[in-house]
Amino acid sequence: MYAIIKNGGKQYKVTEGDELSLDKMSLEAGTTIEIKEVLAVNAGELKFGAPFVEGAIVTAEVMREGRDRKVITFKKRRRKDSKVKRGFRRDFTRVKITKIAA
Repeated sequence: MYAIIKNGGKQYKVTEGDELSLDKMSLEAGTTIEIKEVLAVNAGELKFGAPFVEGAIVTAEVMREGRDRKVITFKKRRRKDSKVKRGFRRDFTRVKITKIAA
């Protein structure tokens, strides 16, 4: 059984027991959250929502919060003496999927 959920403008395919990093939610470790933005569920047959599947809930447990590795973007225009270097670290909430209810 798997589900496709939406979080922070991104879509994730999850099964029970998966761990994934979602956008920061400012929650303490051990908190249980319910994700109701379920786009599709496969429980024997594939069921799509319009836009969300009614009655489908994905339950997850917050493991920790943190910051990802730094991503560096570097732009250089040759012969123009123009260059830009920027860094970015994404804040995330690490969750473990505990239950998918269709």
